[in-house]
Amino acid sequence: MRVVVIGAGAVGAACALALVEAGAEVIVIDRTGVAGETSSRCEGNILVSDKEPGAEAELAIEANRAWRALAERLDAERVPGQPATEFEAKGGIVVAFPGGADALSSFAMSQSGIGIRSEALDEAALRAAEPHLSPEIALGVHYPDDAQVQPSLATQAMLARAVHGGARLVLDEVVAGVVVGERVTGVRTVRGLVEADAVVNCAGPWAGEAAALFGSTLDIRPRRGTILVTAAMPQRVFHKVYDADYVGAVSSADAALQTSTVVESTPSGTVLIGSSRERVGFSGEGLLAPLSEIAAKASRLFPFLRDTMLLRTYYGFRPYAPDHLPAIGADATVAGLFHAAGHEGAGIGLAPTTGALIAHAVLGAAAPLDPTPFLPSRASLQGSDGRGADGVGAEHAAHGSREQESAA
Repeated sequence: MRVVVIGAGAVGAACALALVEAGAEVIVIDRTGVAGETSSRCEGNILVSDKEPGAEAELAIEANRAWRALAERLDAERVPGQPATEFEAKGGIVVAFPGGADALSSFAMSQSGIGIRSEALDEAALRAAEPHLSPEIALGVHYPDDAQVQPSLATQAMLARAVHGGARLVLDEVVAGVVVGERVTGVRTVRGLVEADAVVNCAGPWAGEAAALFGSTLDIRPRRGTILVTAAMPQRVFHKVYDADYVGAVSSADAALQTSTVVESTPSGTVLIGSSRERVGFSGEGLLAPLSEIAAKASRLFPFLRDTMLLRTYYGFRPYAPDHLPAIGADATVAGLFHAAGHEGAGIGLAPTTGALIAHAVLGAAAPLDPTPFLPSRASLQGSDGRGADGVGAEHAAHGSREQESAA
């Protein structure tokens, strides 16, 4: 079977690798480059700590296991052109300021019922784990299974392995039209027709517009996030550390600006500082407010950051689904079209299991867990007119133009 994957981000790379290893002929098409958009503008989180009990938590637990096996395999058996993933099983510490300790304790207790490991840290243990934390912190909970990869490198590693297995990578190419009769039979680029037995839409925040090229509906919207990066320094942050407010920001449906504190070191010595969430379409305007809030909150969490030099800031767009669950599987109406999108800030962490679910949907490979909660046919993804609740439409089509083509 020949499968076209639209999008060379982390989710597209994971789908391409899973499909190749399940026996498909795969062509990956992207209008920019590998990890050229969302997957190079994030922190590389592989988290279970921020997941409340439910379908996404089950997906995250499975993906956490899958990442450990995948990263070990990728890093141990590197092929030419394949970078290391920089996988770090460093664990996470979620902290609460006064007034938030009881809520954090209750949240951790609810997670223990579905197998997410955590341990409350007394003051001595917390200071031993993170000696530079603010003395204001009222409670810290350690999550040993939280991990991280370097997102761009991990994406490159998955795609390099897929290409080594026979996948073809077509970059700087726009999907400008599609061929749909009774089912999808291909896509059109400026270079011509690419025939396919199936197409997987991994276009991230532009996945809704990619679906529209096929005459389908998928309510995926952009949600902007910003990150600060410090100059390199001796390591002072030893886990992924974030304020418990982050959990609420992730699960919120509010379009307005929300910020929470996430701080972590990288192997290069820099410190990544986040995070913000706001739905402003694909606008790059008005970045001062989120960056200022993030900096202030991070300095409260780690006071040494007040005197730290910033190297750069950046922003990107996360693919947001209204019910906070990714869309993974067959399109609701168009035969031969599949989706893997809507992971918002968890796309890196959920990528390998998303790939496995796509291999199941397209090729009938074994599914690592029940795919039903993530099916694109669920009602919450089918009611949009393409503009979303914000009233902000996408500025350009996903990996293609607004020209549409349908042929028998």
